[in-house]
Amino acid sequence: MNYRRWWIARLACWLVLAAPLLSGQKIGGINRIYVEPFTTKAGAGKLREDVIEAIRKHTSLSVVSAVPEADAILGGGGEIWVKGYRSLNPRSGRLPSDGQPFYSGYLSVELRNTQGQTLWSDLVTPSAASENVSKDLSKRIAKDVALAVEKGIAPPGATALPQPAAILTGAGATFPQPVYAKWFTNYRRENPAVEITYQAIGSEAGIRRLLAGEADFGASDNPEAIHELAPNVESKYLLFPSVVGAVVPIVNLPGVTGEINFTPQALAGIYLGKITKWNAPELKEANRGIRLPDLDIVVIHREDGSGTSCAWTDYLSKTCPEWKARVGSGFTPDWPTGRAAKGNDGVAKLVKELGGSIGYVEFIYALQNHLSYGKVRNANGEFVGASLESVAVAVSNSVQMRDDLKASIVNPPGAGAYPIASFTWLVTPSHIADGVKREAIAGFLRWMLGPGQSQAAALGYVALPPDVVKREKAAIERIQ
Repeated sequence: MNYRRWWIARLACWLVLAAPLLSGQKIGGINRIYVEPFTTKAGAGKLREDVIEAIRKHTSLSVVSAVPEADAILGGGGEIWVKGYRSLNPRSGRLPSDGQPFYSGYLSVELRNTQGQTLWSDLVTPSAASENVSKDLSKRIAKDVALAVEKGIAPPGATALPQPAAILTGAGATFPQPVYAKWFTNYRRENPAVEITYQAIGSEAGIRRLLAGEADFGASDNPEAIHELAPNVESKYLLFPSVVGAVVPIVNLPGVTGEINFTPQALAGIYLGKITKWNAPELKEANRGIRLPDLDIVVIHREDGSGTSCAWTDYLSKTCPEWKARVGSGFTPDWPTGRAAKGNDGVAKLVKELGGSIGYVEFIYALQNHLSYGKVRNANGEFVGASLESVAVAVSNSVQMRDDLKASIVNPPGAGAYPIASFTWLVTPSHIADGVKREAIAGFLRWMLGPGQSQAAALGYVALPPDVVKREKAAIERIQ
């Protein structure tokens, strides 16, 4: 099936949240669901009640009262908080503390079988116009899980190759670390003879460890990582896209609760050190409904060799000629200005601490750290925020992936596409002398392309397009 058409069909379904789902026999034997308490700091009980009510009202699934009665278990966690208040008097131009609240946050939701294996996952965020956030999220959860069940969920299965006892070590990108941590834990649960450890030390450091023989695989958000660091041995390594993620501009603006719009020129100007105030004309023009403060901009960037920096600077290079000429793109660009922080988590932490700051991180780091993230103007002239939907549109509108499984999906054409999205890659040697490790790596890659993809959405990543999965499965056979 064409990936773009698949996502258009899914988006069309999401637009009619209140419409009851078609009834009928479920595919995959899932008819009865147990809804476990959600792991949230507040409102967990109310959210569970609303989810149960929504499933019963808007789907033909049955909700049971005990796990032994269920075919599958629905649960998750996250956090929702009041981001600000809308004035009840639109003419006031002020944001009172007693007006209509609007929310931010996220819920990572999973449907698991009775053996604890993830069958399906999703990331749900509050809509801007939500008046009852619990009921709004519950309707969306109910509809999405029922749609997944109606579509058919294949239970996780064993990999094609037998799994020998092996310990695999990996190192690299912090961009995909949340989903990798989940994958390696879950894979060990299903394949106890294989243990995978991973150090999120940055793309460049991880690839250097792989090249030095100190890691069995590396991880990078830059498909040219091997070429840039060791071009003479590039043919000895294979790249495997794992998931798709988004890089978002995060901001800490005290007193400003609205979403900030960024043009590529404004982002480049800030990181070039030419735009130094939040109320600069370039920012005010794109944010006419927001009162931006007369506050110095504190620029935060990565200090380590980073694939996230590659995606960020790739976008700026493709949209701003001055940035391309002066800085360009890469692991460790020569930053014209700003303070440095290590890893996505380090950037998120520093932005959270410093008023007036701006940084860039992978989508899930912004959500987990309660940070505001801006909308970015895409090639279609729209200001678009990061979401599973907008990143999926970016993937579907991007150029064809090359035979070596390299691709840039930055600044794609089309309505609704988020402009700073990227594949992230696992990098392995093409020749692995140790047969035990060779079979273990191949087995994990097959699992990643199957059950692993269903676990990505709950952490803010988009699953790979079907055609990419097909090509990767064929590429696994090249590991000798």
